[in-house]
Amino acid sequence: MKRLLCLLTIIFAACTLLRAQDDPADEPAVKAVGKAMPAVVNINTEGVIRRQVQDPFDAAFSDYYGGAMRPPRVIKQKVQSLGSGFFVDSSGYLVTNAHVVERAAELKISVTTQDGKTYTAKYITGDAEHDLALLKVDRPEPFAFLSLNDLSPNLLGQTCLVLGNPVGYGSSVARGILSAKGRTVSIGDMEYQNLLQTDAAINPGNSGGPIVDVSGRLVGVSSVKMSFTPQGVPTQGLAFAIPASVVRQKVDEFQRIARGEQLPPKPSLARKYFGITLQDLDDKLSASLGYRQGSGVIVSEVEENSPAAKAGLESGMLVSSIGRYDIAKVQQAEKLFEQIDTGSRVDFGIAWYQGKGRTQRLVGDTFQIVAR
Repeated sequence: MKRLLCLLTIIFAACTLLRAQDDPADEPAVKAVGKAMPAVVNINTEGVIRRQVQDPFDAAFSDYYGGAMRPPRVIKQKVQSLGSGFFVDSSGYLVTNAHVVERAAELKISVTTQDGKTYTAKYITGDAEHDLALLKVDRPEPFAFLSLNDLSPNLLGQTCLVLGNPVGYGSSVARGILSAKGRTVSIGDMEYQNLLQTDAAINPGNSGGPIVDVSGRLVGVSSVKMSFTPQGVPTQGLAFAIPASVVRQKVDEFQRIARGEQLPPKPSLARKYFGITLQDLDDKLSASLGYRQGSGVIVSEVEENSPAAKAGLESGMLVSSIGRYDIAKVQQAEKLFEQIDTGSRVDFGIAWYQGKGRTQRLVGDTFQIVAR
């Protein structure tokens, strides 16, 4: 009898344990969402753009009679955009994508928290290169926030939870894995590097929202979804995010700007690795040096006994390519230099004018320089 009671007790305890394990409330992902979602906001921006419109009759009159009867009308058009964001401290500072609030100086920015309350947000500063911006909401009570001190380890294959406002559906969750790290994505003239890749669903409106792991720690910030390759091939499960470590670094810089601190200038990698100073080719330099604008960047200074000096580079030369990439701006060169280290051998496509007067000719060559 005692054995039977003991057996029944064990079976009852096991069943109770199994029921507890099957309870959705105990799932790690559910707990992570409950922990992180109160810090997430929906962002709505509203502004007015002005454009000129000419009446068709006036356009025809202009074509046949040399001028319109009336000047074009200026009309105002309201524009709205939706995005996501999240608080990074209790005082009301929040992060989103720069492209969500790119016209922030002219926009009304509203943020709605998980409990349905709406606040007006103030644009503090942003960085288009990293597609991040800092906003501020003022209220006496503290906000729930995601800590930037304890970040996810970002391991390949780990679960990723995308939180935000896809196509206007607030407080939504999507689930996937961390597919890859260190991705580069080009959008128009901008190239974004060191992005995370995930197969979790990121849609319009998710931009600027957080991606967290099953412990509720920040993985990154939703940034862009690839629906087609550059060749027009449809894709699935290709979405990209800004790593949490980059977010932490940029938020620190943004908050220092908000406090009125002067940030040190960004060190030049061209000078660090090669001993040269590069300069964009503007109208004045183009006219004086004879190089076509957009064909490269100018070597304005060469440090004595530097790797560049030993390779034969001189002031006034044009850097037209680095490795296999054509260069038109100093920013492009600096981004490429971020991928190298001491001892790297880098090919510089260099052009310069040789001779004087009518004998002057443009010479091009490749210089291999070892980074110091």
